[in-house]
Amino acid sequence: MNIKLLVMDVDGTLTDGTIYISPNGEAMKAFNVKDGYGIVQAIKKGIIPVIITGRKSQIVEERARELKITELYQGIEEKLTKLKEVAEHYKVTPEEIAYIGDDLNDLECIEYCGVTGCPADSVEEIVQKVHYVCKHKGGEGAVREFIQWLEKSH
Repeated sequence: MNIKLLVMDVDGTLTDGTIYISPNGEAMKAFNVKDGYGIVQAIKKGIIPVIITGRKSQIVEERARELKITELYQGIEEKLTKLKEVAEHYKVTPEEIAYIGDDLNDLECIEYCGVTGCPADSVEEIVQKVHYVCKHKGGEGAVREFIQWLEKSH
């Protein structure tokens, strides 16, 4: 496989998109253990996982730490700009980047990257642009499914 970076969105991709907010702020997000296992296996194969998300969350920071994801970028309005910075840092081409996301703020990155996927419940504009539409929804193992598809097809 010639993929060097696996770039992921969070809400709606690594999670089901539900955001629980308490009076003190964000309280919970649910992550699928299958996605985590897939990410860990990708790391073992030399793929660098990257999270680029529009929201800021201590919960996402903790999950990234658990999975040993060091490339975590939160509160990013211009995802493509950040993606290009990361790609330049690692000296990778767009063809060496796999991207999975679910909504319109992922569209520019999806158009930029060489291999793309989305969860089953993504917005239609994303579904029409990606190389692979997962059978699983966001937060229900879609990232793991995408990683497995990458291994088989690339």
